[in-house]
Amino acid sequence: MKTSQGWRLGMKEMQILSAPRQRAQLKKPTWIIVLVSLVSLFLICAYVYPPQGSGACYVFSLNGCKGLSDWLPPAPARELTDEELASHVVTNEILNTPPVVPENPKIAFMFLIPGALPFEKLWDRFFQGHEGKFSVYVHASKDKPVHFSRYFVNREIRSDKVVWGKISMVDAERRLLAYALKETDNQHFVLLSDSCIPLRDFDYVYNYLMYTNISFVDCFEDPGPHGSGRYSEHMLPEVEKKHFRKGAQWFTMKRQHALAVMADSLYYRKFRDYCRPNMEGNRNCYSDEHYLPTFFHMLDPTGISNWSVTHVDWSEGKWHPKSYVQKDITYELMRNITSISENVHVTSDARKEVQINPCQWNGNERPCYLFARKFLPEALDSLLQLYPNYTSI
Repeated sequence: MKTSQGWRLGMKEMQILSAPRQRAQLKKPTWIIVLVSLVSLFLICAYVYPPQGSGACYVFSLNGCKGLSDWLPPAPARELTDEELASHVVTNEILNTPPVVPENPKIAFMFLIPGALPFEKLWDRFFQGHEGKFSVYVHASKDKPVHFSRYFVNREIRSDKVVWGKISMVDAERRLLAYALKETDNQHFVLLSDSCIPLRDFDYVYNYLMYTNISFVDCFEDPGPHGSGRYSEHMLPEVEKKHFRKGAQWFTMKRQHALAVMADSLYYRKFRDYCRPNMEGNRNCYSDEHYLPTFFHMLDPTGISNWSVTHVDWSEGKWHPKSYVQKDITYELMRNITSISENVHVTSDARKEVQINPCQWNGNERPCYLFARKFLPEALDSLLQLYPNYTSI
C-alpha cells in the first residue's frame, strides 16, 4: 500500500512538475505563427502602400526601393480603355509595317517661324546642288516672309496663330507634318526654327538621317518642378506620372513616326486639355516640351534617340538658352559644337542633377549635332564667310 501510494504520489508530483514545461512547449509554435503573421502583414502593407522615402525603402531592402520593387510580384496590368486600345493597335500597325522606300527618298525641312527667315541665304547655300533630295515647308504664323532663295518661294503652307508655350505650337508641328507627309518621297522630317543654322554640309546631314532606323526626339525624365512637377493627374488613366517626360521640341522624325503622330488624337487631347500655362493655380505646363517625348516614351521608347540633333546652349542657367551674336561666330566655336559627342540633360530638381549620355545608335558613337539654334540675325555675314569651311570640320 505504501509503495503503491508512494508511486501514485510520485506520479502526481511528476505531473505537477512537468505541467509548466508542457505549457511552454505549446506556447512556442503559437509565437512563431504570430511572428510570421506580423511579418507577412507588414510585407503586404508595404506592397499595397509602397514607402515613399528612401529611408523607409532601406528598411525593406539594402538596394532601396528599386530592389524592393524587383523582389515583390509585379502589379497587375491595367486594362486599357477602348480608345486607348484602338490607339495602340493603330500605332503598332504603323510602326510594324515595313516602309516603302521610294526611288528618290527626300528629307522634308520644315521651318516653324513667325515671319522672316534671317538665315535664308545660308540655307540656300546648304541646299544648292542637291535638288531632288529635299523638300521645304514654311509655317510663318505672323507675317508672310519675302524670300531670297528659289528653294523657299511658294513653299508656305496654311498657318495659324502660334503662341509660345501653348498647344498651338504642337498644332503647328502637326500641320507641317501633315503637309510634308502628302509627298510620298519624304522619308525623314526635320523641324527647324528661324534661329537655326546647318552645322554640316547637305550630304553629311542626308546620310546621317536617311540611313538610321530611329527618330531624333529629345526625351528624358526630370523629377523637378519643371519636369514631373508639371504633371496633372487629370491625364489619368492613359498618361501616368511615371511615363511623363520632357525634351526640346526640335526633332527629326522618320516617316513611320510622323504617321503615328498624325494618327494620334487620344494623347494629343490629354496634353491639349491638361498641359498648358497657368493651369491649376500658377503651375505652368508646356505641351511642346512634353507631348512628343511622353508619347514616344510610352509607345516606342527604343525607336527614338532621346536627344535632339539641334544644339542649344543652356550653360548660362537662364530661362532662355544662350544667343549667339556676330562677335561669337568663330571657327573655334563651330568646331567645338560639331565635335560634341555627348548629350547633356540638366534636371530642375534641387540638386540640378546632370544626365550625360553618349550620342550613339547601333552601337556606334556619333557626333551629336547637325543643326544649332539661337543665332541672332546679325551673325549671318560671319556665318556666310565661314561657310562651307566649318561644315566640313
